[in-house]
Amino acid sequence: MTLYLRLAWRNVWRHKRRTIIIVLAMSLTLALMMFYDGLMYGFTDAIYGNAVKVLGGNIQVHAEGFRAQANSNPLLPLADPQAVVKAAEANPLTLAATQRIGTGGLVTSREGAFAVGITGIEPEKEMKVNIIGQNVKEGRNLTSDDLDNILIGKGLADVMGVTVGDRITLVGRSQHEQMRQRTMTIVGIFDLGMTDIEKQIVYISLGEAQALYELERSTEVAIFLQRLGQEGDVINAMKPGLPGYEIESFQANYPDLASAINTKGGVMNVFSVIIIAIAGVGILNLLLMAVYERTREIGVLGAMGLKPNQISLLFILEGIMIGLVGVAVGIIFGLAINGYLMSIGLDFSSYSTVTSYMALIQTRVYPTWGLEKLLMRASMIAIISALAALIPAFEAGRREPAEALHFV
Repeated sequence: MTLYLRLAWRNVWRHKRRTIIIVLAMSLTLALMMFYDGLMYGFTDAIYGNAVKVLGGNIQVHAEGFRAQANSNPLLPLADPQAVVKAAEANPLTLAATQRIGTGGLVTSREGAFAVGITGIEPEKEMKVNIIGQNVKEGRNLTSDDLDNILIGKGLADVMGVTVGDRITLVGRSQHEQMRQRTMTIVGIFDLGMTDIEKQIVYISLGEAQALYELERSTEVAIFLQRLGQEGDVINAMKPGLPGYEIESFQANYPDLASAINTKGGVMNVFSVIIIAIAGVGILNLLLMAVYERTREIGVLGAMGLKPNQISLLFILEGIMIGLVGVAVGIIFGLAINGYLMSIGLDFSSYSTVTSYMALIQTRVYPTWGLEKLLMRASMIAIISALAALIPAFEAGRREPAEALHFV
């Protein structure tokens, strides 16, 4: 086998121009896939990552029994929320861990009553990670000292006919299932460019929520991570030290968002397979042409005593080697492209109004290295190269030496 490998490697570089063309076709295909993966994961972080931040973080920690009553949004105080926050912040993947109180209710104005989710937050801590506070366009953001003050979305302000400084009535359910009502002043209006989200939720300070809903402790700890996909590692690290708590990722609390991410991933995979299949046809054509160019050489090998299956094996090994070289060069190209784009980012701000979810892109999109599916992509390129070599190898093996030697 060593002899065949040496012969195959030598034959690969005997026709440098042809080999370079084939390697470029393979490497550019893999580099394109790495760029595509990196860009799509960058989009996922920019869009879905921000969506997760708006909805309440990558991970939510609740008191035991919350999941069974989740549909009614129960106010179950955490036994020791500070301990949960400390455990979360001790993990290097955590950006922030904040206490929250969430319930459902109504806000009313002269225009009528509107159903909303009411969330009590730690404004200063959430400012660093939650894009709600970063997009206050009118007035100001909340502070922890705010009492009888509320932050609402532009979509809700428009339908209610209110602005900063106006007073609206907030009605929500307390811990004891009693309805609590309070008139509050609008201190800020946030604008995400997504009217539906802006109509669904209002924010008050955590201290105000505790007083209003008769709670001594928070009912939830929201954990914000560096990237999507790290939830499982953080949850597994936290669970042993926090018995008696329900620690869940956003997939459990926001299944529609998780479904959207999974659907996007499936579409990405189908699209990438189509691209690689198209590239495989081109690679097959190049290898097949290489066989016809070497007809006389095949005749010489047959005349020297190589059997048809040995000639076929030689061509298959050549295809595999070219595939491996193409994969190696493609990885270098892909890392170079994504590395450069990671440093400068891609500006998609002009497309923020094309669809509602594009509004979640707050800054430039920064691709990843594109390594998330590299093993699969590289394996597909190598396998396609080997499969593409089968037809030329079979064609080479069936040539009669005498006929091949007289081929012009």
